[in-house]
Amino acid sequence: MNQPDFNGARQYVVERLSNELPPGVRYHTRAHTEEIVAPATDHLAGLLNIQGVPLLLLRTGAYFHDMGFVVQTVNHEEIGASIAEKVLPDYGYDRQQIEAVRNLIMATKLPQSPHNLLEQILADADLDILGRADFMPWNQKLREEIEAYGKPLTDDQWLSGQIRFMSEHRYWTEAARNLRDTQKRANIQSLVTMQLRAKVLST
Repeated sequence: MNQPDFNGARQYVVERLSNELPPGVRYHTRAHTEEIVAPATDHLAGLLNIQGVPLLLLRTGAYFHDMGFVVQTVNHEEIGASIAEKVLPDYGYDRQQIEAVRNLIMATKLPQSPHNLLEQILADADLDILGRADFMPWNQKLREEIEAYGKPLTDDQWLSGQIRFMSEHRYWTEAARNLRDTQKRANIQSLVTMQLRAKVLST
């Protein structure tokens, strides 16, 4: 099987995320990719014994999964998949590998619908933040980004939506559930507490 130049492809993504994201993008940044999704991908892949070319493709998907934000926020997964399809041949990826990367990117689109283990891993890594101790500052960045491209939300609107989303969310892999479910429940409870406090202050 062809051995692509992952490091070259990764550098391509890092440069574009560093230089081309619009100022309203506060959450889906280079830091989100490099500090959260990529390490979470590697961690889950290690726990699930993913190695070789499958691991390389998984890592490629992790770096390209939010590339579409350099163009637009709506349907950014489709845009990112198209960018990957266009540039990855330059880094030695063959047609089958590029199709796998496309599918990995699309597996992160909400509502998530991964079709195999690699796609489940990336879907879980993309939402790893839900079960991390640093969830709250990142959640605030997400709110700022959403409001930058839409209308302002009241605290109750924002918190209600986040509580509903997180309560309905379920990690696809047992590895992610074991790692993140306990802290995710604590994060949900923190949001509930914040919502109750906001309601009291508004009365």
